[in-house]
Amino acid sequence: MSAMTRPTKWTDRFAFDIALRLEGSGEKLPEILKTHDFTRSDFLTIQNDPVFKKSVQNYRNEIREKGMTFKLKARAQAEELLSTSWIIIHSPDVPASVKADLIKSTVKWAGLEPKDTPQVGAAGGVTISINLDNANKEIPLDVTPRQPALDAA
Repeated sequence: MSAMTRPTKWTDRFAFDIALRLEGSGEKLPEILKTHDFTRSDFLTIQNDPVFKKSVQNYRNEIREKGMTFKLKARAQAEELLSTSWIIIHSPDVPASVKADLIKSTVKWAGLEPKDTPQVGAAGGVTISINLDNANKEIPLDVTPRQPALDAA
């Protein structure tokens, strides 16, 4: 394949591997290029991509701050697996239940799940805050209905 038609789409995993190399661990550059099926010429093109540079720098910062942790490796893999999830979710051959689970998981991983609202009590209720005299002091007022005593007849 000629350099003109060769794709140079890099992945987060590639950026992560380069960051590891720059931090003094991981594989040597020729091995990384071979693993990701890139030539040196491809790498020269990729390394000028500002988004790639930023991604490598972010990984380098994390590696320096947190060390080489399992969580960091898992995150790099998870980002790569998002493209696989996308294919599965859009495949007509995949059961709806599998698609639903992948969609729910993706929403959860992205931190987009609705937050649980705390329940005041089993019978419901309202909390009212009253601000007095611009003193920025709040006086909470709980108007939760009281539960009837069990022994009252």
